[in-house]
Amino acid sequence: MYRLLLVLTLLVGPAPVTSTPAADALSWVIDASHRVPVSDAELHEHLAAPLVTVFNQAIAQLGPLSAGEVLDSRPTHLQQVVSSYVATVDVDPTGLITGLRFTPYLPAPTSWGQVDTQLHALAPQVSFTAARIDPRGNCHVTHALNGDISRPLGSAFKLYVLSALAQAVAQGRLAWDQTVPLHEAWKSLPSGVLQNQPAGTPYTLRQYADAMISISDNTAADHLIHIVGRNSIERIAPPPNGPFLTTRELFVLKGFQYPTLVNAYLYLPQGLRQYVLPALDAVPRDQITPWTQPRQIDRVEWFASPDDLCHVYAGLSTEAKTQTQVGEALSINDGGIGLNRTEFPTVWFKGGSEPGVLALTYLARHAGGTTVMTSVLLANPAVPLNEGSVTAQAIAIARGALEMA
Repeated sequence: MYRLLLVLTLLVGPAPVTSTPAADALSWVIDASHRVPVSDAELHEHLAAPLVTVFNQAIAQLGPLSAGEVLDSRPTHLQQVVSSYVATVDVDPTGLITGLRFTPYLPAPTSWGQVDTQLHALAPQVSFTAARIDPRGNCHVTHALNGDISRPLGSAFKLYVLSALAQAVAQGRLAWDQTVPLHEAWKSLPSGVLQNQPAGTPYTLRQYADAMISISDNTAADHLIHIVGRNSIERIAPPPNGPFLTTRELFVLKGFQYPTLVNAYLYLPQGLRQYVLPALDAVPRDQITPWTQPRQIDRVEWFASPDDLCHVYAGLSTEAKTQTQVGEALSINDGGIGLNRTEFPTVWFKGGSEPGVLALTYLARHAGGTTVMTSVLLANPAVPLNEGSVTAQAIAIARGALEMA
C-alpha cells in the first residue's frame, strides 16, 4: 500500500567520503552523471547485472549530481546527500553496486512555527506530534498539531500488527523462528512480493515481520493478522479499528462492486461487521479493481492519532529490549528521512498511503541516548494528495521535527 517516492529504486546500492568500497562506488555514480550515456563496458565494471540496463536512463532523469553531506558510511553501505536527493548505495564484496536509490531531499524546517505552516499547506486534514519517549516508555509531547485527532493510517497500521506479534512472542504463544507456510487464501495485493510466491512456501514469523515492515508487504501483514488474531491486535489498537481489517478485505471493500458493497458493510452496526468478513475473503483477488480517487477514507481504513502512535512506538521500544527482532525489522527501511547517522544511530520507520492518505511515522535514538518520535498524518477525502511533492515535504518536516525534539 505504501509507496515512498523513490526517483530511482533498484534492488542493489550506496556511496562516498572516507574511501570505502561504497564511497568509491558513489563517487563513480556522481562522475558518471556528468557524462551519460556511459558505455556498456564501463557499466559492467561498476554495476551488478540488474542495474546495467536501467542505469543510463535513470541517471539521465536526475541530471548532473554533486556530492553533499555524508549521512551514513559503512564499507558496503553509504547514504549521502547528492544534489537534492539522499543517495543510498550498497555494494557486494567485489565493489559492484548492487543497490542504488535516490530519495528527494528538501531543507528541513528549523522552528515549530515553520512546521505548522508547512503542514497546513500539505492537506486539509493534518495531525502531527513530535515527542520524547523516556526509558519507562512514557511519551512527552514536544510539539503537536491536532496530535490527539485520529487520521487514516494506510500501511502504518502494521505497527500494531508488529506490536501484537511481539507481545505474543513474549507470552510464549508464538516464536520468531516459527515457520508458517504461505496460504493461498491469505494472499493480498501489492505492495509486496510474497503474493507472487507459491502457496506452501515456508516463512518464519520473523521473515513475515521483516517483509511487512521494510517493504510494506501486504501478504505478510495479512498472514500475521491471521496468525496473531484480530482480537489481539484490537486490544492494543485505538477503538475505531474493530473489526481489524486485513489489507485484502480493505481492497475488496474499495475495489469490488464499489460503492454498493462498502455501503452495505457500513450500514451494518459495527459489532456485526465481523460476520461478513468471510464473504469478503472469498472474493478472488483478480476481481479487485485499483482506484485512484479517495474512497471512504474517513470510514473504511485503519485509524490512530499521532499520540496513539507514540504509545505504540513506546511499547515496541520496550519489547525491543528483549526481542532484537523488533528493532531489526523497523530499522531495515529508514523511510528516506536523511538524518545524520552519527547523531542518530538508530532510526525506525513505517509509513502508509492510499489515494487521499499519507502517513509517515519515525522513531530515532540520539547518540546521547534520547529517544524521539514523530508522526505526520495527512488526509484529503475529496482529492488525491500529490504524492510526489507532498511526500518529499512531509519527510523534510519529519526530519526537522526529530532534530528539534
